[in-house]
Formats: sequence, structure tokens, C-alpha cells
Amino acid sequence: MGLFDNKKDKDQYDARLSQILGRSPVAAPRPEPEPQPAAVLEPPAALLTGVAPEPPPAAGIEAEPPLHAEPAAVAIAELPAPGPVYQPAPEPLPVAFVAPAADPFGIAAPAIMAPPTPPPPAWQPELAAVSFLPAPAPVPPPPLPAAFQAPQPLAPPAAPAPLLPPQAVAPLPLPPLAVAPAPIPPMAPPIQYVPPIAPPLMPAPAPPVAVPLSVSMPAVSEIAPPPPSSAILFFPSSPDSLEETGLTAPFVQDHILRTLYFAQQLTGGQITEEVGLPFLTVISGQLEALRKDQFIEVLKQKGIGDQGYLYGLTSKGSIRALEALEKTQYRGPLPVPLDKYIAGVKAQTIKHVVVTEESIQQAFSDLVIHPEILDQVGPAVNSASAMFLFGYPGNGKTSIAERITNLMGDSIYIPFAVEVDGYVVKLLDYLVHEPMGRAAQGQDARWVRIKRPTVVAGGELTMATLDLLWSEIGKFYEAPLQMKANGGMFLIDDFGRQAMRPQDLLNRWIVPLEKKVDYLTLVTGKKIQIPFDQLIAFSTNLDPKDLVDDAFLRRIKFKIDVKDPSKEHFTQIMQIMCRVRNVPFNEAGLEYMLDTWWQPFDRPLRMCQPRDILDQMIAIAKYKQVVPDLGSADLIDRACATYFVSASASAPRVAK
Repeated sequence: MGLFDNKKDKDQYDARLSQILGRSPVAAPRPEPEPQPAAVLEPPAALLTGVAPEPPPAAGIEAEPPLHAEPAAVAIAELPAPGPVYQPAPEPLPVAFVAPAADPFGIAAPAIMAPPTPPPPAWQPELAAVSFLPAPAPVPPPPLPAAFQAPQPLAPPAAPAPLLPPQAVAPLPLPPLAVAPAPIPPMAPPIQYVPPIAPPLMPAPAPPVAVPLSVSMPAVSEIAPPPPSSAILFFPSSPDSLEETGLTAPFVQDHILRTLYFAQQLTGGQITEEVGLPFLTVISGQLEALRKDQFIEVLKQKGIGDQGYLYGLTSKGSIRALEALEKTQYRGPLPVPLDKYIAGVKAQTIKHVVVTEESIQQAFSDLVIHPEILDQVGPAVNSASAMFLFGYPGNGKTSIAERITNLMGDSIYIPFAVEVDGYVVKLLDYLVHEPMGRAAQGQDARWVRIKRPTVVAGGELTMATLDLLWSEIGKFYEAPLQMKANGGMFLIDDFGRQAMRPQDLLNRWIVPLEKKVDYLTLVTGKKIQIPFDQLIAFSTNLDPKDLVDDAFLRRIKFKIDVKDPSKEHFTQIMQIMCRVRNVPFNEAGLEYMLDTWWQPFDRPLRMCQPRDILDQMIAIAKYKQVVPDLGSADLIDRACATYFVSASASAPRVAK
């Protein structure tokens, strides 16, 4: 009878097996059992030893007593399928379900194998496994590994509960349900850490761009505020080839030979600094061409790379250099073609300048001046037109003109020299141009950044200085004053006191004032056209009607009368000058000076008088070895006696 010695033992085995499985010996649907807490189950010996138990005997054969003490596992083909319970796991984890350790009949609990789990729907990937369990019984997810699981107390053995259908044998035990009555939150699938993706770097938001009023109001388009600096509007970039320089190869090579003739020996880097063109893109090719033609030679290595080669003239090169010197003896950065110079002037035109009431007050904050004068100067600067500054001498007409330049922006770019038909016109003049630092990175070294110029010409102004000046020795041109003043201001001080007649000067400038262009003449007789982009200011002590006619006054749109200061302004100027000259201010001494030296003779007050009188007093105090003091009547009398022509003569109101 196989495992059983008699039929009684087999019937007893079948009855106990049916009781364990919750079925009667007769095959019939069993009632739904109530959920009971499960006890901690011990793994069967078959799982530990790897020896499979013998299958149960067939029906009708008497059961035999077990031949071993170890419980045997019995596989059940199928179980009734209750409602599915979904476990959130990517794949079903194998779990072993074993019988209780204490079995009164010594019969091992069968291992129940569940049918294959259906795959999760595509629209719900988190439902990874299906377990055929009774609906009321919550099924916890597989526990964490032992390394991450806290130890839990074992529950005492309880009545046999319906076995959970195991899916496969696995080393992870099922946590006891009796210990955790509440369902454990479902375990999410393993999550791989992915570092957060930084958002792409976005450029800083650009400031709002003011739409010019010319879009809707063409008549007032001029009041749109300009950029803070004209240097932003124009930047001369370094040329990347000889063609971008605007010069020919023979012109550049002649200039290199002239430079080497004066310096005898120069490295490639030094030649680059002298001529103002980049070494790699321009100068290296020209040096190689001169070396192949045997005009120059490499003497030795004096630095790193090709720029460290020391060059000198050969005998053939010296002859070529003398021929180049007969054309011109100009030495310095190579010139810029005339068309590039004109483009630079137009890009930095004074028409971009906008003066406001606030800005003009800041520019004239160091001067004591009538507010109505500032209200006239501001519109004159905005119009970029010529102006007439007239009034008595010593009232600050020159100081006003010099400060107007500060209102026109901070800097512009001008070239060292300009090339016209093979001739060199030297433009940069350190007497009127103030450079601002070294060349920026990527800048064409033939250009220099300067403050907007203020060119002042007085009685020395002649007609010759208003045209190109040819040097017979140097064989190059000197730019005229109005060309040097482009982008800034040209002040003609003491107008009417020049060697030439005022009518001749004004007739010379009728076309430039009207057309904003000027015509210059070369020694060859050829005329060239240059921009006339500057603010012209005529300063005179004479009556404008005595100098020019109405036709010319019409072309000078703004006529500003610089008036005498009031007594209050005169006092403020004296206080300022006392502080500057480190002389104690004394109001009683000032009143004494005005009552003694001004009122009796009806002398007009002038802006320059406080400064001049204090300088006289300081000089006398040094001679007398006393401390200069505005309260000293003796110093005041001595200073005024030498300052005025006579004590009884009053200053003329208008000089004829």
C-alpha cells in the first residue's frame, strides 16, 4: 500500500489532510474561511536538505504511517481562485509557505504553487503581480532584506489558517501577519537615484529698450536718450588680414623698412607695436616677404616664437628704406584710410549727445553762473549748432565753453593718422587730445581712445591753420584745427582780435556750418572732403553786430549773453576762492573792498575778480612776511591798487 500499512492509516491521513486544507473527504466546494492570524512557519526539511518528499498515494490505497520524521510537501494542482489582489512590485517575489512547526499528526503542510501571474496592463505598470488570496485578507508586500529589517517578536502558534499560495521558493520569509495587523504600505519598485538636471543657463534679461519717439512722433525723435558713451557705438576691431587694413602691401612694407631704418634692430613683436597691426594676421606675412626679397634678415633669436626673431636691414634693404623715406618720414602707427576715418566720425557724431537740465547743472556745479545762461547753453548743445558767447571779459565764457565738452560724452576713437592718396595726414595731437588708457583687447592699435576734444584757438588763428599743413621736411600733413576738433568742440576765443578780418574767417566757414562738411586741399591741388562734426563756439568781448552781418548771424542760431555777476554771486565766488587758496574769508573785509574800490567808481563786477584779487593779496603777503587775510585792509588796498589801472577810472563797458 505504499506509504501506509493498512487502510485505516490511509483514511486517517486523508481526513487530516482534508481538515488542514479546509475540505471534507468528499470533493466539494469548501466554505470561505474566516481570516485568522498566521503563525510563524518554519521551513520544511525538504527545503533545507534539497530532498523532495514522496508523492501521496493514489485514491483507494490505504495510508501508511510516515517513514520519516520530517514533514513532506505535497503539491496541489489548483485552488479556487478568489478575487485578485494586486501587489505593487515590478516582478513577483518568490515566497515560501511552510506548515507550522508543531504538527500534532506529524504531517507536513503542502507547498501550494500558484498559477502563473498575468502581466500588468500597459496603462498601469505599477500593478506588477497578482496573488490569488481571499479578498478580505490584506496581503503585505515582500519585506526588506534582513539587513534593513528590524527584529520582530514571534507570535505563539495559532489554529491552522488557510495557506497562502506561494509562487516560488525564495530565501526571504514572509513576515508574520499576527505581528502587523495593519496593512503595510506597498513597497514601490527600487528607485535608482538620478541627479537632478539643472535647468539650462539663460542669459540675464536685457534691460527694456526704449522705443524711439520717432516711431509715432517724427518731429521729436531727437529727444530719445543716446547711449552713455559714443565708444559703445563704434569700436575699431583689429584686422584679420591685409585687405581689412585698407592699405596695400608695398605701403605697409615701406613703413616697416622706415621703422627699421630709424631703430636699426627690432624684434617681430616690437615691429608690431610700432606699426600698430597684429603680427599673426598681417605683419608676419610682410616680414616673410621682405626676408625672401633679401630686404631684411634675421639676426638672432631674442624671444619666444616668431615674434622673438631680431630683424635688421640688409644692404639692399637700406637702399629700399632710403627710397621709402623720400616719400614720407612719418614714423608711428600706420594710418587709417580716409573712408574708415569718415565712418568713425559719423558713428560718433555729436548729434547723439543729449543734454538735460539735470546733467548741465552737474557739469557746471563748480561754477557760479546764472541759471538762465544754463537754460540757453543746454538747447544749443542738443542742436549741435554753432553758438555765440558774448559779454564782458572775465565772466567765464572760456570756462563755459570748456565745460560744454563734458556734456557731450566721455570718449571717442580717433586714428593716429589718416591715409589720403598715399599721403599721411597726422591727426593725433597731444596738445588737444587726451588719451584714455591703453588699447583694449581686440582693438585696432591704429586707433586711440580719447576724451571728446576741446580745441581752443585765440588770436593766433590764421587762415593757414584751417587747411592741411604740409611739412617739407617730414613730407606728411598736419591736420587742421577743425579736423582735430571733430567729435568735440572748437572754441574761437577772443573772436574779432585775430590777424585776419572776422569776415574772412566767417566766409571760410559758411559752407561747413551749412553743409556739415569741409573741403581741404592737397599739395597736388586735389580737394578732399572731411566731416565737419563739431560744436563751434565763438567767444567775444565785442558786440556781435559790429563783427558780422545779419546773414552770418542767421547761421549762428544761438547767441548767449554772459552777464556780469550779481553781488550775491560775487560773494559766493569769493568764498569758494578763499577756500581754494586757503585764505580765511572775512565778510567785513569783502564789504570794505566793495565800498572802497567798486562803488565810488561805479566799477562793474566780474567773475574773475575774486580770484585775481586773492592772488594779488597772497603775493603781497609773501613779500611782507605776513599771513594773507581777507580782513586786512592794508592787503586789500595794496592788491586793488595794483590790479586796477587807476583809482578813478572805471572799467569800460564795451571795448571798441
